[in-house]
Amino acid sequence: MLEVRNLTFRYSPEHRPWTFDFRVDAGHCIAINGPSGSGKSTLLGLLGGFLKPESGDILWNEESIVTLSPWERPITSVFQEHNLFEHLNVETNIGLGLHPGLKLTEPQKTEIADGLASVGLAGLGKRMPGELSGGQRQRVALLRALLRKQPVLLLDEPLTGLDEDTRHTLRALLLKEKLQGTTIVLASHDEEDRRVLADSQWNL
Repeated sequence: MLEVRNLTFRYSPEHRPWTFDFRVDAGHCIAINGPSGSGKSTLLGLLGGFLKPESGDILWNEESIVTLSPWERPITSVFQEHNLFEHLNVETNIGLGLHPGLKLTEPQKTEIADGLASVGLAGLGKRMPGELSGGQRQRVALLRALLRKQPVLLLDEPLTGLDEDTRHTLRALLLKEKLQGTTIVLASHDEEDRRVLADSQWNL
């Protein structure tokens, strides 16, 4: 279970504080609702460890993770900016999620190739990010996160810019992740994404 207990954050003393408080069971998805500027991306940054809260706690299976660095948390994130390394090809970008030193086993290399096929990118492993469309880049970032197999997945507008067939395919992949026990925190303006993926919603 992921628990957020009275987590408070503000960007400066002049800004009003945001306070977040909710929980989501393992294998479930919670959708975070709110207009632009309401704090959805800020919340994901706090959960991922990229922002430091003023107060409050984040717990995974009843153990606090709020003081852990991003790479120590049982969490992986997909942000709107994709966060791909422009000087590395698609396969290498994904491989970094499996091993920071890129010492990949043959099964892992096969897993990357199979994963690319599953998101409609078969044969594009040697392409550079700059050769991909925005939607293709988003699929690479999502696949990298899924292959890391962390128990908590943070998604910030994960299916933006994709055609409906691709959205359907990726929703199916995310539903499969839930069935395998992954906990998902979803920030999305898309009502259909929230309807299909979320088990509960929390409004900002």
